[in-house]
Amino acid sequence: MEAMGEKKDENRKRLIGVVVRDKMEKTVVVEVERVLKHSKYHKYLKTKTTCKAHDEENKAKVGDKVLIMETRPLSKEKRWVVKEIITKKVVVPEASEVV
Repeated sequence: MEAMGEKKDENRKRLIGVVVRDKMEKTVVVEVERVLKHSKYHKYLKTKTTCKAHDEENKAKVGDKVLIMETRPLSKEKRWVVKEIITKKVVVPEASEVV
């Protein structure tokens, strides 16, 4: 049965993005950046899309880079789930805090 579940996950979309907001319970807002080529002018454009993703343990914080995977609709706007946190945001202490 596990092999069947793993195959099901293979067909789902995966995106990498940065957490923008984490104020909600078990939900984070992830901003995904894509690069597109303009059809007429052949210039590369950056577009950003925001997605609401389910974060069961509330581990993802603002600034973290996360992998999100497509899932069934969990609420009105939530269609993604956080699979893993790729990198944590590094907190740099300010000069006033160090002294």
